[in-house]
Amino acid sequence: MIRERYDRKSLGAHAAWMLASAIVFVGTIVVPTATQADANAGLKIGLLMDFSGGSAEVLLDRQRGFELAIKHVNDGGGVNGLPVSVAVGDTTSDPESAVAEARRLIEVERVHAIVGPNSSAASLPIAEHVIGPEGVPTISFSATSPELTGVADNDFFFRVALSDVSQGPVLARVVREQGFDNVGLLYVDDAWGRGLADAFGSAWTGTIQSVAVGRDQAGFLSELGVAARGDAQALVVIAPGKMAKVMVREALDSGLFDRFAFGDAAKRPSLVRAIGGTRLGGMYGTGPATAPESAASAAWEADYVEEHGALPVRAYVKETYDATAALALAAQAAGQLEGAAIRNRLREIGSGPGIVVSAGPRGIADALRILAGGGAIDYEGASGSMDWDANGDLRRGHVGIWRFTLDERIEEVDAVPFKR
Repeated sequence: MIRERYDRKSLGAHAAWMLASAIVFVGTIVVPTATQADANAGLKIGLLMDFSGGSAEVLLDRQRGFELAIKHVNDGGGVNGLPVSVAVGDTTSDPESAVAEARRLIEVERVHAIVGPNSSAASLPIAEHVIGPEGVPTISFSATSPELTGVADNDFFFRVALSDVSQGPVLARVVREQGFDNVGLLYVDDAWGRGLADAFGSAWTGTIQSVAVGRDQAGFLSELGVAARGDAQALVVIAPGKMAKVMVREALDSGLFDRFAFGDAAKRPSLVRAIGGTRLGGMYGTGPATAPESAASAAWEADYVEEHGALPVRAYVKETYDATAALALAAQAAGQLEGAAIRNRLREIGSGPGIVVSAGPRGIADALRILAGGGAIDYEGASGSMDWDANGDLRRGHVGIWRFTLDERIEEVDAVPFKR
């Protein structure tokens, strides 16, 4: 838990109403006011997620990843000798509201950098209309749409999650390896859903019936009927956990499908528990993964277990930690809090040359000390390399293959390397 000046229960009135229905906070974080932050000249990082409409179990894990990074930075001496403070923003599921909330973090909360947003649909307008024009370095931990590669962001929007140009082919391979050559596909008609569906379709060599669905739909029987045409053998689901649960239940109850494969957003213990291990056990999906035998990942996992008792099984928690740590380390390397100065050091601290430092309390403390002394580092994150290209996309990483089990768990199966 984060100690000393940081009290999560005091995140402020704005954060309190956003999080009351989604997250039960434990531990300690205190957020100074904008005036205090200006007076102290300390780094302030905003966390921007869909607290109103997102999954509480997912939000809690990612919040913990963010907080753990803040704790490690502050325990290591802070940035430029001062503790890092935080502010929280709720994108909701509406892109216009997301843009307004990003503006609030910058103009009212006076943040110097942002972690998030979590969705591609929110990231696209925020990057183009807020982050780029305002010059605020921002790292999303889970926005994976290929559309973000070319977004007009003035080089201020980065990602620590691979673009779905990497996940789509792996998902197609997994489905083929299950013996299917004729599938239906339901995908959410937004930037993320379209991007992953297109990447899957481009790599798929069999027959496919693809059907887009609205994010606000309550039922999918009509679309399932279209996807099942032509004797489709399985249904590929590219939808968040709540929607995926309705899709799978309706597919089973109607008898249209009894075999499934899933994109990363359906990697939820709640999904297999709701449907049952006897129905979903042995069904595969894809998502982010860390490099096998990664020392950085192992160090981070040990500290996370010490803090919270068990590892998270949901996606993009390590990525949330790395996005937060990278912004803090870049600010330390810059020696100032101006947006372009922080942005200009992100690629340096992520790919070297410099002393290799790993995620975790010791690695972060060492990195801050080295940078404060004028040295250079190569940060190896808990989720993998922070080697960004000219578009703010990762040059390399891993795509995970996972499956639901009969006893209603999620089992990691493989990590497939990706390199541009």
